[in-house]
Amino acid sequence: MTRYLIRLALIACAFYFLFPMIHGVHFHGTFVHAFVAGAVFAFLGWLVELLSIMLSAVLTIGTLGMALLVLIPAWFFGFWLLPAITLKLVAMLMPGTLSFSGWFPAIVGGLVMMVIGMLTGTDVQKKIRRLE
Repeated sequence: MTRYLIRLALIACAFYFLFPMIHGVHFHGTFVHAFVAGAVFAFLGWLVELLSIMLSAVLTIGTLGMALLVLIPAWFFGFWLLPAITLKLVAMLMPGTLSFSGWFPAIVGGLVMMVIGMLTGTDVQKKIRRLE
């Protein structure tokens, strides 16, 4: 639970402090708005990831594995697009708080979110505990 709250606080800080520095990303609001946007981002990120995994499973089973010829390269080259898609969904749900002038700023913001997710992920925490 603590790790989730730390991740949520870092995401809120990214919305509030880092996103206004990215050209094409417009965040309007207080830190409370950033915290709410972070919670919405976390929920929608989970939902987008779940839907993409379900779609991949259905396509793989439906084509008896032949879809993996397309899905594996798509996941390899497109995994960094999922946070950008999630950010665009957050911007659609909260248009007065967050907006993007195009896909490139959303991709840059998604990369920031992906780095935060990597730094606060469970694998990193396990490696840190092993070093102690």
